[in-house]
Amino acid sequence: MRSIKIFALAAGFITAITVSAAFIIPRDTAPAKNKIMVAGKGFAVIELFTSEGCSSCPPADELVARIQKEDKDKPVYILAFHVDYWNRLGWKDVFSSAEYSKRQNQYAEWLNLQSVYTPQIVVNGKKEFVGSEEGSLRNAITAGLQSNHAATLTLNTQKGQDRIAVQYRATGAEKNSDLLLALVQKAAQTKVQRGENGGRTLSHVQIVHKIQSQPLNTGGNGNTTITLPQGINTQDWEVIGLVQNKTNGEILAAAKANLTTTASTGK
Repeated sequence: MRSIKIFALAAGFITAITVSAAFIIPRDTAPAKNKIMVAGKGFAVIELFTSEGCSSCPPADELVARIQKEDKDKPVYILAFHVDYWNRLGWKDVFSSAEYSKRQNQYAEWLNLQSVYTPQIVVNGKKEFVGSEEGSLRNAITAGLQSNHAATLTLNTQKGQDRIAVQYRATGAEKNSDLLLALVQKAAQTKVQRGENGGRTLSHVQIVHKIQSQPLNTGGNGNTTITLPQGINTQDWEVIGLVQNKTNGEILAAAKANLTTTASTGK
């Protein structure tokens, strides 16, 4: 386990996360056929904070990859956030972002932690532990699946040329809740050239490439868009949505939707 005491910056990070509200971009093409996914009741949201620059992280990446295969038909949602604070060790993680470090620090405040570390897993926004602790993860998943949540979330995605239009509906959510939408790449590999993992080829799953947040309105429904990276194979990506209490970090509902393919016409 690699730790670093950067909790003192957490207060500033909270604002950064909160104000990263969903950006609205006009649609440029007629959307493709809808893909709708709904989830409520018992679920487990697994947030892994990891880094290619940390030698303790590959076992955690391997663990969540096994969980992904085993629980593919269950309401288990995995998001791998690659933090940026280990980039100074000689290798810049291509998936890393300061925004994901901010999210980890926000959890440090919610969960009353004195520091953040990698690999770290947070389940349903309530329980955290070292990311390679398989027993702790399996127990937390079981507890999450057996729990009963009043809130539900529905995602309706429509793919345009370079963006995904998302129609969402949250029911039973608390007033002080945010909707978070993450654009996730299902799998990737990196040949690490330097740093603690230099010379290794690392495999990753459920890599978060973008996350955006906005407060839920009274009705709990609305529309937003997510811009897509250029040249992606949409079959290898998905959108995961979370309803999260912004006071204590508890995740109240979750859902995911695959990206539909763009409709095309011949000339």
